[in-house]
Amino acid sequence: MKRTFLYCGLAASLLTACNKEFIDRPSLSGTTTGNYYNNAEEVRGATSTLYSGLPWRNYESRAQDAIGDVMSGNMFTYTDVEYLNFTLSSASERIGAAWGAFYKIIGYSNVMIKTFEEKKAAGGGAAYLDPAIAECHFIRGTVYFYIARTWGHAPIITDPGETALSGNFNIPRYLQSDVLRFALEELKLAEAGLPEADVPGRLTKYSAKGMMSKLYLYQKDYANAKAKAEEVMNSGKYNLVSDYNGMFTKSSMNNNEECLFSIQHQLSGDPWGTGNLKNPDRGAANLRTAEADAWEMYVPSLDLLKEYEFGDLRRKWSVMEHGWTNPNWKPQRVNAPKYNAFMANGFKYDTLVSADEGGNLNATRSNIAKYFAGPGKSFGSDAVLGQNSGNNVVLLRYADILLIYAEATLAGAASTTDAKALAALNKVRSRAGLSPRTSFTIDDILHERRVEFAFEGDYWYDIQRQGFAKAKAMIQKQNRGTATGANYITTFTEDKMYLPIPAGEIIQDPELAKDPVPYYK
Repeated sequence: MKRTFLYCGLAASLLTACNKEFIDRPSLSGTTTGNYYNNAEEVRGATSTLYSGLPWRNYESRAQDAIGDVMSGNMFTYTDVEYLNFTLSSASERIGAAWGAFYKIIGYSNVMIKTFEEKKAAGGGAAYLDPAIAECHFIRGTVYFYIARTWGHAPIITDPGETALSGNFNIPRYLQSDVLRFALEELKLAEAGLPEADVPGRLTKYSAKGMMSKLYLYQKDYANAKAKAEEVMNSGKYNLVSDYNGMFTKSSMNNNEECLFSIQHQLSGDPWGTGNLKNPDRGAANLRTAEADAWEMYVPSLDLLKEYEFGDLRRKWSVMEHGWTNPNWKPQRVNAPKYNAFMANGFKYDTLVSADEGGNLNATRSNIAKYFAGPGKSFGSDAVLGQNSGNNVVLLRYADILLIYAEATLAGAASTTDAKALAALNKVRSRAGLSPRTSFTIDDILHERRVEFAFEGDYWYDIQRQGFAKAKAMIQKQNRGTATGANYITTFTEDKMYLPIPAGEIIQDPELAKDPVPYYK
């Protein structure tokens, strides 16, 4: 009997850890296409792994922040300085972590697609197998979209078993244009096979349409970006939530009506389990308690703080700074009477008092509120356990669709007064408490995207897709320094537009160091 294994270690490092013996031997659990995946519950249980924090964790924990927000100038850090100053090398920990996570997820998707197709060919139920295959295509397409934007030219792997059995692990880099084409083809398959609706958190056709609109926008295919965004808008299935901060800090708001695709998390008894690991890296250090670590590894950049318009509510929803309060949080510390007295009536962010009294005196005199759930349930916040909160990490939401529609309508023109595009843009601005625009430019859109999606790992790609000349001008204008000293990037070169392939991968696969080749013949 031909056996297919769900969790083959093929993808963790471009398959190099696998060998023929491992592929040929049966799974220790006895799971085969013959005795499993016989109903929707078993199949959906398998695909739920693709949404879980376990395969995504090495990307979403720190690599997403370093690449998406530190490099873009949205975050300041003392830890990942090479991303702040563009001095990173192929040996960078975050580069290796992101690469490994992405190809692990692709490996899972590849094996599931092959398994479910074999099951279907053997007479399995198409009613539950086809949507599962479509889920895998969405995940695979989305991850290749991330890979193409992060590294540019990259390997494409669709059948890890065949690769492992061939014994040839020298996989080339394929042209970025081909990686993007492959990602789009995957999303089209997902769109065709996913249901119109499903339980909250599960992918639907509109998740695929939304991700396709984002990919089309990246390629400056404005007509298709606009069409796909409009299909999502016309579905009536999505809306902006009123509690913007709660979308990222309250597990009760997971999978709300704004979310099209999120990494699913749950708080477990293991501090290094299946929860969201962003909490300690973002929280103010004076909020550290026995329940919740808080290390403030990443803080808002001074340049981002300057970007907010006066009265923009997203500032207090996303950033803690002097005067920010949460009366429900009442953190207490052992042997800290001044601190405990200061916090007795709730947390106060104060940059004018000492640390002993609860003051906040970090590099930019601010902290990130987004994805920081709080000091723990015992101290008046959402449940937190050490490294974990139960908050999903949102990778695509309706605000993005609205801004994609607006930008795609602009379509490279100097400005537009298109009524529907303005309505989409102003819906996002209205939630933020801002007055509507009567026309807008690409710089207006980039401003809106920067503050709307701050600390969500997206702004680097917005800068990158402007092309080298504009990206350079944007980056060199940014103050990447601290409250005690400004810092500007004086030289930004074109080779910094994409990350280098991890050094360890090139050692194992020397083809990755060579020029890219076409994937499509």
